[in-house]
Amino acid sequence: MAIDYVSVASLLLVVWCIERIVASVFRTSESHGAPHPPGPKPKPLIGNALDFPTSNAQEVYIEWGTKYNSGFVYASAMGNKILILNKFKDADELFEHRARKYSDRPEIPVTKLFGWEYNLALYPYGDKWRFHRKICQQNFRAEATRDYYEVLLQKVHGLLSQLLTDPANFDEHQRMLSISAPMMTMYGYDVKSFEDPCIVAAEGGITAGTPFLVPGGTLINTFPILAKIKVPLWLPGVSTWRIAARIRDFSHEMQRIPYEFAKKAFDEGTEMETFMSRFFKKKTMFGASEEEERAFKNIASTVYGAASDTTISTFRSFFYLMAVHPEVQRKAQEEIDQVIGSERLPDFEDRASLPYTDAIYREVLRYAPPLPLGVAHSLSEDDYYKGYFIPKGTIVFGNIWAMTRDDEVYPEPHKFKPERHLDNNGQLCADHRILAYGFGRRVCVGKHLASAMLWITMASVLACFRIEKSKDEFGKEIDISDDYDDFGTLRHKSKYQCSFVPRSELVKHLVSGLQ
Repeated sequence: MAIDYVSVASLLLVVWCIERIVASVFRTSESHGAPHPPGPKPKPLIGNALDFPTSNAQEVYIEWGTKYNSGFVYASAMGNKILILNKFKDADELFEHRARKYSDRPEIPVTKLFGWEYNLALYPYGDKWRFHRKICQQNFRAEATRDYYEVLLQKVHGLLSQLLTDPANFDEHQRMLSISAPMMTMYGYDVKSFEDPCIVAAEGGITAGTPFLVPGGTLINTFPILAKIKVPLWLPGVSTWRIAARIRDFSHEMQRIPYEFAKKAFDEGTEMETFMSRFFKKKTMFGASEEEERAFKNIASTVYGAASDTTISTFRSFFYLMAVHPEVQRKAQEEIDQVIGSERLPDFEDRASLPYTDAIYREVLRYAPPLPLGVAHSLSEDDYYKGYFIPKGTIVFGNIWAMTRDDEVYPEPHKFKPERHLDNNGQLCADHRILAYGFGRRVCVGKHLASAMLWITMASVLACFRIEKSKDEFGKEIDISDDYDDFGTLRHKSKYQCSFVPRSELVKHLVSGLQ
C-alpha cells in the first residue's frame, strides 16, 4: 500500500507542535518563576517567528536592545529559543566564564542535508569536537603557523604583481588570494582560475547554503521532521530539498578534489609542506587511525570554507577603508618607510616593529567584522543570569557588530580609528581582543594563521601602493558608498572602484621583479 506522505507529514507536524507546546509549559514550570530575558512579545503558537529579521539582523538586534533597555534580548519561535548578546561584558561572562555551559552548538538540521557534517565549527561540544580541536591546536598554534609563512608570502607577492599590471580588477585578485592561500597551506593545491572545479564546487555550496543558517532561513530548521521525509511538492521546505541536493554534490567535490591531489603528490614524492602532507608523513611513519584521517580531512575542508569568504570580506573592507581614509594610509606608509625602507618588502619578522600597521588590521576587523553575529552557541543546561531564566537548548548569538559599536568600550565607535588600539607610547594595547574571531572555547581555531595572512597582505599592499578613489573622465574623484551587503551570516562591502598607484619607481621595479 502506497504511503500517503501528505497525511504522514501533517500528523508528524501536529505531534511536533503538541510536543513543543507541552515542553514549553513544562520548561516554564521549571524556571522557578524567573522570567525569560526581555524581548518582543511572542504570539500564540508561532511565538516570535514573524519578528526575526531577514536582513541586517545585527542592526535590528541593537534596536531591540534599545527598545527593551537591555544588553541582551530573547525571542522564541516554534520551540526554538534565541538569546542575543549585544554587550561585550555579557558575552565575556557567558561565553568565557561560563564556557562549560555555553560552548555547545545548536543542531542545524539543514546542514546534514547539505553534506556539511565535516565542518568543525558546527560540531556539538563533546569528544569528537575535542579530538579535532586538539589536532588544530597542534598545527595552528602561533609557533606552528610559521611553517606556512613561505607559502603566504608567495601568494601575497602574486597579488602585488597583479595589482601592478591589472589594478582595475583588484577585487578579483584579492578573491583569488583569499581562495588560493588556504588551499595551498592545507593541500598544496595551487588554484589558478575561478573555473577550477574545486573552487566552483566550494563557492557554489557556500553561496547557496549560507542564507539557510540564519534564524528563519528555512522552515526545515524549525520543523526538523521536514528533513527526514520526502516532502510533497507543495509542502514548505521543498525548495530547500532541491537546493540541498546540489549543495551536497558541491560539498563532496570540494573535499574530494584537493584531498586526492594532496595524496597523489605525497605518493609521487612531489608534495610541499602542508597540513595534509604532515598527516601523510605521520601515517607512513607511525600509522594513523581512520578517525584521525577523517579528522584531518574535515579540518582541512573547514579551514578552506571558513577562511576564504571571511578573508574576501575583510580585504574588500580594507581597500575601501584605505581609499576613504588617506590620512590613515599615509601614517602607516610613513611607519613602513621608517622601519623597512623602499628596497625590500615587508616580512613577518617586521610585524612587532609596525604597531600602527597592526592597529589598522585590528581596526578593520572591528569596524567591519565579516560575521556580524559570529557563529551561534547553544546552552547545554539551564542557567540564570541577572535574574532571568535561560533554558537549556537556547541558541545564543554574540552580536559582534553591536559590541564593536558600544561607545562605552570604543569611543566614537562609528569612526575608523586605528589609534584606539595603541597605548600612549604608540604600542599595541595588550588587552584589546579581536572579537571577529569569536568567544570562549569556540574561538576560531585558525586565528593565528588568519592573522598572519591578513597582516602581511595589508602591510605589503601599503608598502607598495597608494590606494585612492577612482576618477572619472574629467579627473573628478568617484565617491564610494558605505553600503554593505548581507549574505546570510556573512557581510561583504558592496562592490566599488578604486585605484592602486605605485608609490615610487623603485617600488614599481621591486614589484615587477616578483612576476
